Amino acid sequence: MARPILDESQIHPAIRDTVANNRQELVREVCTAIAAHPVVVVGMAMNPMPKKARKLLDAAGVPYHYLEYGSYFNTWRNRNALKMWTGWPTFPMVFVKGTLVGGADDVEKLLASGELQKMLA
Repeated sequence: MARPILDESQIHPAIRDTVANNRQELVREVCTAIAAHPVVVVGMAMNPMPKKARKLLDAAGVPYHYLEYGSYFNTWRNRNALKMWTGWPTFPMVFVKGTLVGGADDVEKLLASGELQKMLA
């Protein structure tokens, strides 16, 4: 099932550039990291779940690249661009070999099942 995304034909031509380019520098930065590292964790300060994901990966001996964007008090608009891009509503966003696998609880399940290790093999 594909997630619904507003078709470009339903966006007025006068605002298409604004929609297409909204805070894309952040998305490009994450894409660059995903291309360069097998595991990328995208998080934010003060949120315990990115820390949980990193601790799980550390305990499993899985190296990762960490990107942190602001806290609950700032840069939410920048983080919102990442949420819109991925469709994932929370942080962290964990990518394994370019695939979004979810957040900390999802990483925990993938590690427990051995699936994350298979993805990295």
